[in-house]
Amino acid sequence: MDNQQALKQSEKEEVAQYFNGMGFDRWNRIYSNSNDVNKVQRNIRLGHQKTVDDVLCWLKESGDLSGISFCDAGCGVGSLCLPLAAMGAGSIAASDISSAMVKETQRRAIEAGLNETKLTFMTSDLESLKGSFHTVICLDVFIHYPQEAAEEMVKHLCSLTEKRLLVSFAPYTPMLALLKKIGQLFPGASKTTRAYTLREDGIVKAAMECGFQPMRKSLNKAPFYFSQLIEFKKESNICS
Repeated sequence: MDNQQALKQSEKEEVAQYFNGMGFDRWNRIYSNSNDVNKVQRNIRLGHQKTVDDVLCWLKESGDLSGISFCDAGCGVGSLCLPLAAMGAGSIAASDISSAMVKETQRRAIEAGLNETKLTFMTSDLESLKGSFHTVICLDVFIHYPQEAAEEMVKHLCSLTEKRLLVSFAPYTPMLALLKKIGQLFPGASKTTRAYTLREDGIVKAAMECGFQPMRKSLNKAPFYFSQLIEFKKESNICS
């Protein structure tokens, strides 16, 4: 294993450990109706929900979802896959690197009385995902990937996608880069994993190399939350 591979494996293990431990409690509260959140966490909740709402709106506009297969890659605690199931999606494969997150999504699905036969759950990192789905969705997960790795991940997700790919990521801007540098001057227990901002042109280029064209996008912002959402549709089958 070379140094780059070792670093990627180390970061992957770090993310899994965080979201199975302290991170699970924090993000489970953020992505819930709990009042036990601070102002920053509440704003992140609002921003992420806006991204989810945009995805659900776009999917609803596309017509009947009952015959469509979905993959929610990096499902967290089910913020997307559970309302998508409630909308009548044909089938949904929901995965996350954190087993704690997957178990919580299953618990919430049962609590909501959703049809469990249409939902399958697995604990997996993005790299290990396999299968073929009409639509693959990956929201706010790329924050754990530097630019080159994120572009490779876009290509991998394209290989699983028959028709449509939706991804969101923290976009690179000079202001966000400055805020990140300032934040690194004040290390604390809450900053347990690295956070990466990504250049949109690289993400778009990676998808286009696989025959996917950008169709629409939405930039969602709240204090302490920035997420660029892009929908791609497959035009040709040239990604190997």
